[in-house]
Amino acid sequence: MSYLLPHLHTGFSVDQAILSEEDRVVVMRFGHDFDQQCMQMDEILAGAADQIKNFAVVYLVDLSEVPDFNTMYELYDPCTTIALCLPQHIMIDLGTGNNNKINWAMNNKQEFIDIVETVYRGARKGRGLVVSPKDYSTKYRY
Repeated sequence: MSYLLPHLHTGFSVDQAILSEEDRVVVMRFGHDFDQQCMQMDEILAGAADQIKNFAVVYLVDLSEVPDFNTMYELYDPCTTIALCLPQHIMIDLGTGNNNKINWAMNNKQEFIDIVETVYRGARKGRGLVVSPKDYSTKYRY
């Protein structure tokens, strides 16, 4: 499903994508198109992209092609999704302890849409940290 979403091939294009969106959340999936987790996440992203187009835009970035952000965003996992709005990284409290990113492949499109909508509403109010509508801690075995 990665062919349905726009890819960013340079660090400059990533920066320009972030800076050009003033009213929408920029969701970036960092990973590889051939990775199994990324394929699953790309399917969720492609399915949700049309429904969230009014308040979010989705881009894909290959980790090996654009290594500029690996240390900045601590991109050590095979599939990582982050949200940025008004050139600011919006942290999401998912209950996992890592508020910077989603580092697993989601399996429910509506849950992803709810998270992006929560990020958008929090960012419009000037918040740098938002609380996810669902707790993804391992003690609940999601």
